[in-house]
Amino acid sequence: MRFNHEEEEDNFSLTRYESMLKSNDIKFFDSDEFEGIIHHYLENGKIAKAKKAISLGLSQHPSSVNLKLLQVEILVFEDRLDKADNLLAQLHAIEPDNEEIYIQKANILSKQNNHKEAIGLLNNALAHTDEYADIYSLIGMEYLFMDDFENAKINFMKCLEADDEDFSALYNIIYCFDFLDQHAEAIEYLNMFLDKNPYCEVAWHQVGKQYYELKEYEKALAAFDFAIISDDYFIGAYLEKGKVLERLKRHEDAIENYKITLELDDPTSFALLRIGKCYEKLGKSDLALQHFTKTVHEDPLLDKGWIAITDFYFRKKNYQKALYYINKAINIDGENVLYWKRYAKINNRLAFFEEAERGYRKALDLGNYELETWLNRADILRFLGESEAAIQNLYQALEFYPENAEILYRLAGLFYESQDAIKGKHHLQKALEADFEYRIVLEELFEQVYNLSIVQNLILAYK
Repeated sequence: MRFNHEEEEDNFSLTRYESMLKSNDIKFFDSDEFEGIIHHYLENGKIAKAKKAISLGLSQHPSSVNLKLLQVEILVFEDRLDKADNLLAQLHAIEPDNEEIYIQKANILSKQNNHKEAIGLLNNALAHTDEYADIYSLIGMEYLFMDDFENAKINFMKCLEADDEDFSALYNIIYCFDFLDQHAEAIEYLNMFLDKNPYCEVAWHQVGKQYYELKEYEKALAAFDFAIISDDYFIGAYLEKGKVLERLKRHEDAIENYKITLELDDPTSFALLRIGKCYEKLGKSDLALQHFTKTVHEDPLLDKGWIAITDFYFRKKNYQKALYYINKAINIDGENVLYWKRYAKINNRLAFFEEAERGYRKALDLGNYELETWLNRADILRFLGESEAAIQNLYQALEFYPENAEILYRLAGLFYESQDAIKGKHHLQKALEADFEYRIVLEELFEQVYNLSIVQNLILAYK
């Protein structure tokens, strides 16, 4: 009840303050009231209003260290670091034991990438505070900025020891374990935490995720069940449980868990997509398509949704419909590499080779440098009679895949076809050295070249 009473007082102060601003009738507020008003504005991102409240607060309470510290916070936010530093030096002379002064100074140093010095100041702050959890959390963040995950982990653990309900610290600890690829150690730590907090749904959820990473699916399932027992409204646990059940090929059970999330909250595109995938695995095509369609309706920008529909029709060999949906996807996001790769593949199946080439070219322009993309584009360019463009494409591919036999055999074939026997021989020799068995590429794609006596003599020489 005390919290509600304090909240009521804060709301009353804020209403009274905003009424004063409208009437221009200056009223007196004590410094605590100003602090509450300023914190309200800062939490809601209303910086200009917070600055005005600080100015009015300091006009009524010119010696208030807490109001000046709020002023420092805004100066740091606005990157006016020198001014903030000067003000902190003055405040330190007045109140050398105020931990907030050390925290704000550390914040400035952190912004200047002086993380070690920031950590030193935060350790000083520990000597002047009872709020250990907040300081340890800040120290942990500084170590994260330095990519020192071991020390970050240690300080987040200290934070959680000081406040076992600080779930952000728990998530940060697991983040460090994950980065260090210490899944078994993470489970051991979480189990120790659960000995003291057996009904912590977040911890059970994290245990499940660690077992999932280790592919120990039955143990993961048990952990997610405990998370649900601890909080049967925990949507994340149902989603993760669904993923595990999919891995165990228990698709009906997975669907059931995903559907629970739809009942607990607004539908998520992830759950709808997974339900569709499960129905597809169960051979229930109509229900699969229905849920894929709901997925893109829920989140039109979710590429996996559009790709699911496209791939659905592609597998059914209904290339016209697959093309229709991939075009819809490209209209929504023309910079998505996955869309353009599908677009190229579908057009290739439909024998729309110019469009297929455009798709592969666009994928390359967007940074998709997979070998398959270069090779497919080269083969299509050759088919379209654009041998020179095919050669240039393959030379570009060689920059990413030097000495790749599939590229070299194609270059050899293209040069022999272009009556450039010297370059043809050069690339064929390199191809044979790189991988003799891959000469099948030349045999299948360039049959006439392969049967040339000069080519056969070269192959026999290497044999």
